[in-house]
Amino acid sequence: MSELKSVRVPLGDRSYDILIGGGLLADAGKRLAERIKGRRAAIVSDEHVAPLYLEMVSAGLKAEGFQVFPIIMPAGEKTKSFEHLVTVTDALLDARIERNDVVIALGGGVIGDLTGFAAGIIRRGVRFAQVPTSLLAQVDSSVGGKTGINTRHGKNLVGVFYQPDLVIADTSVLDTLSEREFRAGYAEVAKYGLIDKPDFFAWLETNWREVFAGGPARAEAIAISCQAKADVVAADERENGQRALLNLGHTFGHALEAATQYDSRRLVHGEGVAIGMVLAHEFSARMNLASPDAASHVKAHLKEVGLPTVIQDIPGALPPADVLMDAIAQDKKVKAGKLTFILTRGIGQSFVADDVPASEVLSFLKEKHPS
Repeated sequence: MSELKSVRVPLGDRSYDILIGGGLLADAGKRLAERIKGRRAAIVSDEHVAPLYLEMVSAGLKAEGFQVFPIIMPAGEKTKSFEHLVTVTDALLDARIERNDVVIALGGGVIGDLTGFAAGIIRRGVRFAQVPTSLLAQVDSSVGGKTGINTRHGKNLVGVFYQPDLVIADTSVLDTLSEREFRAGYAEVAKYGLIDKPDFFAWLETNWREVFAGGPARAEAIAISCQAKADVVAADERENGQRALLNLGHTFGHALEAATQYDSRRLVHGEGVAIGMVLAHEFSARMNLASPDAASHVKAHLKEVGLPTVIQDIPGALPPADVLMDAIAQDKKVKAGKLTFILTRGIGQSFVADDVPASEVLSFLKEKHPS
């Protein structure tokens, strides 16, 4: 096992730890037994992750006296739906999971979001743990308590804030990710530098190859990312203000995901965020808030690591700009014809702009649209 790093999310009596290191899955049962009074554990996973890690996590739980109930879901973004939420909640109730038992999300961001939502609504809330197996989930979606599903209106529009009791981020499982999945997660790592940590972004520009290769640099990048998110969540748990900064690139990115019908063959979440972060910097330059050099700088780094950086990088046809605009208006509500966006004055200088004219965004999208 590599050196254990721990990040605390300070939320009063709902505070919890994020444990980061290699080989942590084998001890997951022991670490949960220290925190959970009940002895029933439901593990929600998907068809890709379960064959790799379900047996190990189950064995550790059983060794601590837990009765284990596996729930295996289809893999992919489309699993974040009402249909699959019903499947999970019914399975949890069939297993007689009670408030002092635990529901464990073993998988990437989709499984974490779906499972957390289910845990937050059955019996008005049961104990919940995140065991993220993708880089994106380890540095972003597993931390902070945002849970939810997608609907035909857009992404993550139905859900609850529901904090986990523990996050176990085993860095060794990232070795099984495809290069594309790891790159997609890296977009969320880079995001923390672009929000308000320019020194971290500069460190990533120098050390990204070591982060991809594994070892100390990878664990360090994950720990810095988790600490950055923990700080923001502690200050603004329910996104009434500065937590919105974590959405840098996401407003454009979510619209692009919706435009591809959440087809992971064309675009996955982190890729949408990468394009979205470039667009956010370019739009900021268009609005005379930042130098065009900042956008070029961000674009160059993301392109160097192999991420898509322009809308044209998405394979297949996309709906016209006004349809993308409809998705943006749904994602961030319009107030008197103006939108809330995360814009920037330069690298590491992001801010919440709640007075962005919709007409300016539409004009910008028309310029950037492949057609």
